Amino acid sequence: MKKYILTGLTFFLLIAGIKAQTYFPEKNNWETKSPQELGMNPSKLQEAILFAETHESKENPNLKMAHYESAFGREPFGFPVGPMKERGPATGLIIYKGYVVGQWGDPTRVDLTFSVAKSFLSTTAGLAVAEGLIKSEKDLVYPYMAPIYPYDPYRLMMNKADHLDQEDVFELFGTEHNRKITWEHLLRQTSDWEGTLWGKPDWGDRPSEGVRQKRTRPQNEPGTVYEYNDTRVNVLALALLNVWRKPLPVVLKEKIMDPIGASPTWRWTGYENSYINLDGQIIQSVSGGSHWGGGMMLSAWDQARFGYLTLRNGNWNGKQLIPKSWIDLSRAPTSANPGYGFMNYFLNNDLKEVPSAPKTAFLHIGAGTNMIYVDQENDLLIVARWIPNGDKAELVRLILESLPRK
Repeated sequence: MKKYILTGLTFFLLIAGIKAQTYFPEKNNWETKSPQELGMNPSKLQEAILFAETHESKENPNLKMAHYESAFGREPFGFPVGPMKERGPATGLIIYKGYVVGQWGDPTRVDLTFSVAKSFLSTTAGLAVAEGLIKSEKDLVYPYMAPIYPYDPYRLMMNKADHLDQEDVFELFGTEHNRKITWEHLLRQTSDWEGTLWGKPDWGDRPSEGVRQKRTRPQNEPGTVYEYNDTRVNVLALALLNVWRKPLPVVLKEKIMDPIGASPTWRWTGYENSYINLDGQIIQSVSGGSHWGGGMMLSAWDQARFGYLTLRNGNWNGKQLIPKSWIDLSRAPTSANPGYGFMNYFLNNDLKEVPSAPKTAFLHIGAGTNMIYVDQENDLLIVARWIPNGDKAELVRLILESLPRK
């Protein structure tokens, strides 16, 4: 009798486990369910989709023109040095309990994702820690760095005497200030790294206080002041390239994008001058955004797959692709800016990003606006592209109103 009860209980638990198993989409196929099947209010969901469709960004779809029409184009050395492309229409996906319940625009179109690329970049840092290439994110960066050998074909054509007194290599962390910087400082954008990389000085990125004031101010102690700065993001990308000793897109493809079933259409690029000679190969160092062109180009579907991976704490169908501990660190507030974790995790602890959402929700955000909203409490993922930044919170609120009442 005891054997029969144990067997029956085991069978029951097995069936219950199968029914409760989390859904993960196969490559090229993300299952759709109607809102009604999942207990959602279809009219409220349609209202949210209509809001997204009618609140498209007013910025120029020609992203080169949009750049020059914005404050970015008026920065010192503000000209693009990486590829850009004309963007598509307002686009998005709504994924609830793992299933697609709504979409608009053209989710298959490959577009720039701007600073959402930073979340991919910080992921490659987490993978480097997981594989022991970096012992700890709290380590100083400079002991990991060799001299950088830039690839400069123009210089090869110059008379050798013209650059006799110039260094053939450069050090990323050669100054007294820069030698204090840890990997975590770079990830949290609190490094205040000083210098110029790929023709872009650190003081040339968004000098709101004025160029002279920013250029001549004392450097802040690493870890004390938050500043969103793409030159320093590109420093992290180059530092990680030197640790991995292979292109970061290759790392991302092998470790993340292929296992989550991403399409073959995404591309991660750098600048026209961001090439180095590494182990006898000419390799491009990628950018962590599209501020000056380049960065990540991908579809909304591929954005959703990456967002879904972070929704599931780095686990994809039983395989822990990103350590959960790294996801936890990415979501931990930065002391100098509690609304920011590791790049580019925007936190909702103070309810400033999305007042109607849970405090535990977080967002991957890039200009445009490109948004991946991740809400583990509601098992909800939203991708919204080319929506004004001021409208993203309202879109999330409308979608949250369509969910079943708890």
